[in-house]
Amino acid sequence: MSDTSSNALPRQVADEYVDAIIDLDPILGTYLGVAASSRHLPDFSPAGQQAVADLARATLRKLDAAELLPEASSDAERRCGRLLRERLTAELAVHDAEEGLRAVSNLHSPAHSLREVFTVTPTETDEDWAAVVDRLRAVPAALEGYRASLALGLERKLYGGPRPTATFVEQLTEWAGGSGTGFFQDFVADGPASLRGELDDAAASATGALASLRDWMRDVYAPAVEGAPDIVGRERYARWSRYFNGTDLDLDEAYAYGWSEYHRLLAEMKTEAEKILPGAGPWEALAHLDVHGKHIEGVDEVQAWLQGLMDEAIEALDGTHFELADRVKKVESRIAPPGGAAAPYYTGPSEDFSRPGRTWLPTMGETRFPVYDLVSTWYHEGVPGHHLQIAQWTHVADSLSRYQASVGQVSANAEGWALYAERLMDELGFLPDAERRLGYLDAQMMRACRVIVDIGMHLALEIPADSPFHPGERWTPELAEEFFGNHSGRPADFVESELTRYLSMPGQAIGYKLGERAWLLGRENARKAHGDAFDAKAWHMAALSQGSLGLDDLVEELSRL
Repeated sequence: MSDTSSNALPRQVADEYVDAIIDLDPILGTYLGVAASSRHLPDFSPAGQQAVADLARATLRKLDAAELLPEASSDAERRCGRLLRERLTAELAVHDAEEGLRAVSNLHSPAHSLREVFTVTPTETDEDWAAVVDRLRAVPAALEGYRASLALGLERKLYGGPRPTATFVEQLTEWAGGSGTGFFQDFVADGPASLRGELDDAAASATGALASLRDWMRDVYAPAVEGAPDIVGRERYARWSRYFNGTDLDLDEAYAYGWSEYHRLLAEMKTEAEKILPGAGPWEALAHLDVHGKHIEGVDEVQAWLQGLMDEAIEALDGTHFELADRVKKVESRIAPPGGAAAPYYTGPSEDFSRPGRTWLPTMGETRFPVYDLVSTWYHEGVPGHHLQIAQWTHVADSLSRYQASVGQVSANAEGWALYAERLMDELGFLPDAERRLGYLDAQMMRACRVIVDIGMHLALEIPADSPFHPGERWTPELAEEFFGNHSGRPADFVESELTRYLSMPGQAIGYKLGERAWLLGRENARKAHGDAFDAKAWHMAALSQGSLGLDDLVEELSRL
C-alpha cells in the first residue's frame, strides 16, 4: 500500500485501500472491471489472509490521522470514514477469531468465489482469452492455499460444519465433471481456435485441482469434522452478525421481531390464499399454483421473460419514482451455471459499465417455472432491487468514493433495500392479482422465517408458547428445516440448500428483514420531517446515492434526507 500523505482525508484513505486490496484480491478487481486482475487469483492461504488483515490495520491507522483533520467533519468525509472504520473493524474481528480457517459453505467460500469470477471474466477478444489461460493456470495454487487454511483449522480444532462440508463435496464433484464435462471445460469451449490447446490444458489442470480438493475434503476433512456442531453459538453468531449487518444487534429482540412478522404475514397469506383456492391454506394454494398457475415453459423462454420483466419495470419507474441515468438502465438476465446453490443472485456492473449488472437464475434442472415464484424475486434481484442500488452506487462513485460504491458494501443494507424494493412494488400496485401477491408474501415469509430459524438454531433459543410449531422446544437444525419447509412454497432441494446456507453463513440471512425494517423506518422518519412536501422520487435517489452504510448508521442517514 502506498504511503498516504499526512493531509489525506477519509475518502482518500478509503480509495487507497481499494487500490491495495485489489492487488491482494484480483477477484474483487475483476468485479470492478480492472483488466490487469483477469490473469490472477488471490492467495487463500493463512499467509494471504494475514496480508489482508495487515492491510486493514495499516488503513485504520491512516484513518485515525485523517479523521483529525478539520475537513473530515463534512458529511461526505464523515460518512465514508464511519463506513471504512466499521467495515475494517468487523472484518478484523472475523479474522482474529480465525474464521477463515474453517470457511466451508455451499454458497460463500474461497472456492465458490474462484469459480464464480470466471462468469464475469472478460472473454470478448483473443487477449481476454489469453488472460483466462493464465487465470486457469493459477487455480491449482489458489485451491492449495485454501486447502492449507482448512488444514491449519483442523490442527487448531476450528471445524467447519459437517452439513456444509458434505454439500461442498457434492458441489466440487459437480464442478469437476461428476455428471459430464467439468465447469472449466465448459467455460473454455467457446474460446478461440488459436488458443485451443492452451485453454484445454489449463482447464484440465484447474479441473484436476478441483478433484484433488474434493478428494481431500471427502477423505480427510469430512471425517475430521464429523460430530462437530453445525451451529455456532452466541459469541460466534454475534461476531458474524456484526460483519453482515454493520451493527451489534439485540439478537433476542430481533428474534421476537421475526416472530411478529411471521404472524402478520401469515394472516395476509391466508387472505390471498382464499382468493385462489377457497378453503385452502397458503401453502396448499401455492401447491395448487405449482400445477395450475401461470408458468413459463423453457429455460431460454424464462431468461427472456425475466429480461422483459426488468425492462418493463425500468420503463414504468424511471421518471416517476426514480430518476435513472442511461447506463443504470441496462441490466441482463442470465441463467446460472449448474452446481451452485439454489437461490437466484445478482452481480453488479464493472466500474465503467462495460459489463452490465446481471441477474442469475439457477434452474436446478427444471424447465417449467411458476410465475408466482419469479416476479417479486426479480424485483428483488433486478429492478428496483439490487440492480438499481448497486448500479447507482457505481454511477455516483466519483462523488462518493470507490470504497463506498463497491468494496464497503454491507450485506444487510443491500439485502434490506432489495426487500424494501419488493414491498415498494406491492405498494405501487405491480402485484395486481392474488397469484403474484401470494408469491410476494411467500417470499416475505421466507425472510421472516430466516430471522426466526437463523437466530433460533444458532443460539438454541426456545420456540415461543404461541407458536403453532413445537412450542416450548429448543431450536435445532432439524427443527429449523422442518419449520422452513412447512412455511415455504419452494421445493425440498431449495429448502435444504437454504438451511445449509444459514448454517455456514450465520447472521447473513437475518439482514433481509432487519435491513428492510431500517429502510422503512428511515423513509417514515423522512416523511414525517417533510410532511406534505415529502418527495418519494427525490428521497429514493438521495438514498441510493449515499453509498453503503451499516445498519448502525443507515436509519440516521435516511432520516436526514
